[in-house]
Amino acid sequence: MANSATNTRSGQRATVVDPLAGLASQVPERQIVMILISVMLGMLLSAVDQTVVGTAMPRIIADLHGLKEYAWVTTSYLLASTVMVPLYGKLSDIYGRKPFYLLGMSLFLLGSALSGTSQDMTQLILYRGIQGLGAGAMMPIVLAIIGDIFPPSERGKWQGLLMAVFGFASILGPWAGGAITDSWGWRWVFYVNMPFGALALIFCLIALPSVYRKTEHVVDYWGAAILVIAAVPMLLGFSWAGNQYPWGNWHVLGCFALSVVAWLGFFYWESKAPEPIIAPSLFKSSIFSISVATSFFVSMGMFGAIMYIPLFMQAIVGDSAQRSGIMLTPMMLGFMVSSILGGQIMSRTGKYKVLTVVSLIISIFGVYLLSRLTATASNALVVKYMIVAGLGMGSLMSLFTIVVQNAFPFRLMGVVTANLQFFRSIGSTVGIAIFGSVLTSRFSHELPNKIPASVAKVLPPHALRSISNPSVLLSPAATQQLDKVFQGFGAKGLVLAHELLFGVRSALAAGTQIVFLLGAALLVMALILSLGLKEIPLRKGNGDSDEPATAQSPVASRTARGVLGVALGLAVQQNRITDPVRRRLAIQVALRLLEQYLHPEHPSLGRRSPESLPPDRLQPE
Repeated sequence: MANSATNTRSGQRATVVDPLAGLASQVPERQIVMILISVMLGMLLSAVDQTVVGTAMPRIIADLHGLKEYAWVTTSYLLASTVMVPLYGKLSDIYGRKPFYLLGMSLFLLGSALSGTSQDMTQLILYRGIQGLGAGAMMPIVLAIIGDIFPPSERGKWQGLLMAVFGFASILGPWAGGAITDSWGWRWVFYVNMPFGALALIFCLIALPSVYRKTEHVVDYWGAAILVIAAVPMLLGFSWAGNQYPWGNWHVLGCFALSVVAWLGFFYWESKAPEPIIAPSLFKSSIFSISVATSFFVSMGMFGAIMYIPLFMQAIVGDSAQRSGIMLTPMMLGFMVSSILGGQIMSRTGKYKVLTVVSLIISIFGVYLLSRLTATASNALVVKYMIVAGLGMGSLMSLFTIVVQNAFPFRLMGVVTANLQFFRSIGSTVGIAIFGSVLTSRFSHELPNKIPASVAKVLPPHALRSISNPSVLLSPAATQQLDKVFQGFGAKGLVLAHELLFGVRSALAAGTQIVFLLGAALLVMALILSLGLKEIPLRKGNGDSDEPATAQSPVASRTARGVLGVALGLAVQQNRITDPVRRRLAIQVALRLLEQYLHPEHPSLGRRSPESLPPDRLQPE
């Protein structure tokens, strides 16, 4: 494949590149800048959308009369985005990043435009699902595009910058959502995506090169269908459990049972598929399996902690919704600083294990400090602890992406990136569901013990029932109702009301303490797993090696490749491999291994991926 060429299509010039050489060495610096702007805009849109919509949801519910369907607005988006991640990753490896990044961005903008026109909750849920179908492409493909541009040794600082954009979105989102909703109405929360998304599309069309693959591929459509059947019930079960239904309800248990059966069928199918979406063989790499497991526990602990900090600020400290969003700023600033700094350290040293361990220790310490907060905690104390947690979490977001990309051939980068993101998303969903149930259970257990006996004696039964849900601390209407009840007690009424509300706050604080403590425990699990992470040097180029990095000597590696190449060639010649797709793949691998054995002084001859070999070398004999 030529290093660079041009192709004219519909009057536009599109750069065609060799993916193994890295985009940075084949396109002008100005074009690289335009590509980075495009992917950063895409990352910003995807990250801001969740926080902006969350801020506007109370107004949306009031306008569309959809309190019962509240959870489905988020669930539909989450389901659609999560299940599509592995498929987008696989397809982008086969056909290139550009078409699927454009497709994802277009679907996201279409869903945004339609969501703004919603006349009822059913329409909004459907349109948010369309948005999710697009969002599922944006995060993994953005990270893969950074991998296309820069070699592993340089990716850290750029992916760290992208994660800083994610942190900035978490700061901007709540403020922007409140301001837009108050000034222009909730529909503009969706419409405001359009100009920024259009700009990202334009930059992508102009700057992002096309990458052509010359080999034929088999898309695993059946595997994709089984994956949807496995993932959707699982995510639904965890979304419903403890919220819409009890954990033991048949809806939840039925979802889990269907999911288990479908997952077993999925991995059996993938073990037989010529080109699986989630290849079970990936988990044979200790680097991949440990990175996935660690990221899963990090997502559970990290997102669970972040999710309940605003609740603590509003219900216990007594901040308004807008102020609680602003109070998250210091933590996100710590997140951004550590993300950028961690990326720089990784790029300069070429090592990642020490950074992983140190970041996890800081995160554990920060989340543990949050578990020490009581009902008398001040804003200043909460902010101090949040900053510590943010400093630990920032570098972890991009670190494992680089680790798995570095451990596998370039041709698998989209697959391993998307699979890592897929399991991260599942981890955050599972964590939020479990933490929600733990919080509710602990609150219910502690509430009778926290209400003073003097208050419990005089409080009517209906008033006691009204405080069985901590939303009484967030609802002005519920607070006013309690005030009316206590006005009948004369001068002592105000004191009794204060004691009651403090008891409710104390019970809720006990619940959040357990939640944060559980988050710290999950991060400890991640730390233990990370100790087994094997460290291999970060590659200096995308085409340095087409195999996972090894510690073998050059002589041993060359001999092994020669023996394996001959063995594969004999297997093909003697018709031991009958499947046409597997036969063609065996020929490709045998040719590559024999070239590496015969020409060790020219490693690039044998280290090209099958996609980069001339077409005549790819045909079966």
